[in-house]
Formats: sequence, structure tokens, C-alpha cells
Amino acid sequence: MTTKIIAHRGASKLAPENTMFAFELAYKLGAEGLETDVQLTKDHIPVLIHDETLTRTTNGRGYVKDYTYKELLRLDAGSWFSREFKQAKLLSLEQFLVWIKPKDLSLNLELKNNKIDYHQLESIVYNMLKEHKLIKRTTLSTFNPNSVKRLSELDNDIEIAFLTSKKNINLIEYASSLGANAIHIKYRLLNRQLQEQALANNMPIRVYTINKYKQMMNCYEHQVAGIFTDVPHKALTFRNVYQFKREL
Repeated sequence: MTTKIIAHRGASKLAPENTMFAFELAYKLGAEGLETDVQLTKDHIPVLIHDETLTRTTNGRGYVKDYTYKELLRLDAGSWFSREFKQAKLLSLEQFLVWIKPKDLSLNLELKNNKIDYHQLESIVYNMLKEHKLIKRTTLSTFNPNSVKRLSELDNDIEIAFLTSKKNINLIEYASSLGANAIHIKYRLLNRQLQEQALANNMPIRVYTINKYKQMMNCYEHQVAGIFTDVPHKALTFRNVYQFKREL
């Protein structure tokens, strides 16, 4: 199995995360998939931002949920990273899906509902994906067990990943009981036994957030389904190195 390179919030070491600058750059660098985070505005528009609050990645303050999308569009979402990106704006999920649809990229949408359990986030996102005919290219992931259950009730065919950083000897069984059919784990949880259990249950493992050479090579050795990385160009280079060494 070839491990897929998924750009974490875009090429987020090189451009402001979850902005079109980061997504465009990841695509140009050869990423095979994109990962981004979804939250809901006051007027129930899904937007791409990791934090529940605006402070870290915009010049705004307060919670995303307390602003309309039109209000959020006034914010600068790039200068925190570099003045070069001062034109960056928060993106709606709708804008992003229109952009990604014609491109040969897989999509991972992380529903950010483990701290704020947004009402109907699952169905809003699912219906938008269905409208754009992107269900088969998309994985929906979340740390929220109840959200996994709700997603599984929407569609048996969509890939649903349970996200976790917690050690659990019965992780595959637990994730499956929630309705997940994939797991996304923190790197320290990766081991041969877990990978074997996942393969036996036809459950892909993807690992976050992998930016270092040794971690990448270990993931390739374990043949995980994918890695989430802020540096997709490096991950691709090191995967080529790994494949070359295996052929020697």
C-alpha cells in the first residue's frame, strides 16, 4: 500500500492555514489530498477554521459561532502568518468545494465539534457534499464520538473516521461500534499490532501530524493509508526515498 500524502490545513508551514493560499500551494506541490476544519457561523454557514475562536489566525476576537459569515469576511486571515498574505480571507465550505471539485484530490473534512457541538453540523456538511457530488472522495472525521454516531446514521457509504490521541487497546472495536470505518490517530499511537488489527477489519489508519523525516519513514514502513502533514513537498520527497531504498 502506498501511503497517501494529505496536506494538513493545506501547506500550512508555508502559508496561512485553511486559506486558499495554503490549499493552492499544497496542490501545486503535489499533495494527494487536503485536510481542513469545519465550524459553523451564527447564520449556520460552514467555514474553514481550526480554532473555535478567531484570535490566533485572524485579527478578530471571540467565537466563530457568534459571527455571521458576512461579518467574518471582513477579517484578515493571513497577516498573523506574514504580511505577504494580508489579503487572505476565511473560506466557506461552499467556496472550497467548488474549487476542489475539478481537481484530482481526496478531501478530509474534520468537523470541529468536540468543544462546541454545533447543531446539525453533520447534516449541513453532508448535504453540501452530496450537492457537489463529492461524497465518494471525502472522509469526514471528528474527535466527538456522538458526532461519529450521527454521521453513520446519515449514510452507510461515506467514510467516517474517528479521531483520537488517546491510547485504547480496543480502539478498532470501539471506533467500529460508534459507526466509524476509519481511524485517524496521533503518531505516538501507531504500532504494528494496531495496524494489523485495522487491516483485519478493513479499517484504514491515517496518522497526524507528521512533519519529521523519521516519523514519515516509520509511517511508510507501517504502510498506513495516509499521513497528515504541514509539509507535503517533503513528505513526497521522503516517500520517494523510502520506495527507492525498498527497491535496492
